Amino acid sequence: MPKLVVVNRAGEESAIEVDDGLTVMEAIRDNGFDELLALCGGCCSCATCHVHVDPAFMDKLPAMSEDEDDLLESSDHRAETSRLSCQVPLSGELDGLKVTIAPED
Repeated sequence: MPKLVVVNRAGEESAIEVDDGLTVMEAIRDNGFDELLALCGGCCSCATCHVHVDPAFMDKLPAMSEDEDDLLESSDHRAETSRLSCQVPLSGELDGLKVTIAPED
C-alpha cells in the first residue's frame, strides 16, 4: 500500500496510505482534500485536479498524453512538474510520492 504525501494550498502536509491502482486524484479526493475539485471525475477533460509533483518522482510517472498536455496549457500555474492527478496511477514504485495541489485558476 503506497504512501502519498499531499501538500494543500495552505502548505500543510499530510501523508495518506493508498490502495494500489487508484489514481492520485482518487486518493486525494477520497481522503477529504476539498480544494482538489476534480470536476470531470477523472476523465482528463477539465484540469481541476492539477498538482505539482516532487521532481524526484517525475521520471517514474507515465508519459503525459497529448490531451493532458493541452489541458495543462490552459493553466496559469503550469510548471515543469505539473500533472493532472487523474492521470497518475499509484503503485509501489511511487511509494512516498509527494504532490502539491496547484493554485486554483
